[in-house]
Amino acid sequence: MSTAQAWAYVGRDNNGKTVKGKLDASSEGAVASRLGAMGISPISIKESAEGTGLNREITIPGFTKGVGLKDLAIMSRQMATMIGSGLSLLRTLNILAEQTESKPLAKILKQVRDDVETGVSISESFAKHGRDFPPIMINMVRAGETGGFLDRALESIAANFEKEVKLRGTIKSALTYPVIVLIMSLVSVLIMLIFIVPIFDDMFKGLGGGLPLPTQILVNLSHSMIFVVPVLVVAGVAFSIWWGRNKNTEQVRRFRDPIMLKLPVFGSLLKKIAVARFSRNFANMIGAGVPILQALKIVGETSGNWVIENALVKVAESVRQGQSISAPLLAQPVFPPMVTQMIAVGEDAGSLETMLNKIADFYDQEVESSTEQLTAAIEPLMIAFLGVVIGGMVIALYMPIFSLAGAIK
Repeated sequence: MSTAQAWAYVGRDNNGKTVKGKLDASSEGAVASRLGAMGISPISIKESAEGTGLNREITIPGFTKGVGLKDLAIMSRQMATMIGSGLSLLRTLNILAEQTESKPLAKILKQVRDDVETGVSISESFAKHGRDFPPIMINMVRAGETGGFLDRALESIAANFEKEVKLRGTIKSALTYPVIVLIMSLVSVLIMLIFIVPIFDDMFKGLGGGLPLPTQILVNLSHSMIFVVPVLVVAGVAFSIWWGRNKNTEQVRRFRDPIMLKLPVFGSLLKKIAVARFSRNFANMIGAGVPILQALKIVGETSGNWVIENALVKVAESVRQGQSISAPLLAQPVFPPMVTQMIAVGEDAGSLETMLNKIADFYDQEVESSTEQLTAAIEPLMIAFLGVVIGGMVIALYMPIFSLAGAIK
């Protein structure tokens, strides 16, 4: 169920005129607070029929679309602009809730607005929606509120999320082609095994005699499809459900992430992506005034890789004992020497944020360059793979015919 409810109210405005209407809010107190801000004295507030019984909006866990990173980037940029222009926080939240195209985000912003009206800070309200607002966003907003530079903190968040969206887009564009070709290959193979091979099999039986080994293997695979396909479908569905529930657990990440970083070709790319994300997030956290130990913890959680998260836990422990950041980073092989050396220079010069931003920009370019090279290399390989698989099956099917033709001669 959605926590926001529809409330019907009756009240009097500043001229003594009776007014009626409806508002979406999380509680009756939030409605009264909003009416007061609107210059209306409430007479009665009741939950509207639109928000009760069968009329209440129902959300099913696992089937609702969450708030996207792009939506958060746009919201942060707009929020920073409006607050920087002198608009009040409540008015800013009202405008954002009305104009955002994301329905889940609009619903959350209405709840945040209601919280702020009742005296809750915006960072505390954001923290209630930790599933949709990343920890880095919540902590940077909290730092901006405390330091009186909320608009600058939001601008940093927007810039961070925009670069993350661009990075994800680069990765998706690189993987789209090989994934499509791989799916086409699998579908083509299944169609041939299920529909084409049985036709040839009947023809081979009419010819008599034994079949060449490649052809016999193909025929046996075709016969087994009646059992294999249902098993594969059930296993695939079961694995998808299990993976969706367990992919972020400590046990799975501890096993999966080190293997991912050691993959040929892709491992190097994933490492660059993780280092770029670490550097950018760490720079933004430091720039927002978040304490180093807290920043290291949050950056580790948002790095997207258990190896880096575990390494930063050890770094944070060393920093807690009085060491610099660069010294324990040197002991972690996941961080390239260039990164640790630049961080050391940044610490000595008092320009750690600037140096981290340079590292992030460098690895962003490295990821883009590596992705382009990977795409250029994968395209011919995937075409060759598709040709070998389909061509090999066709040759295997025609081998008995070639043998028969040779015997006739």
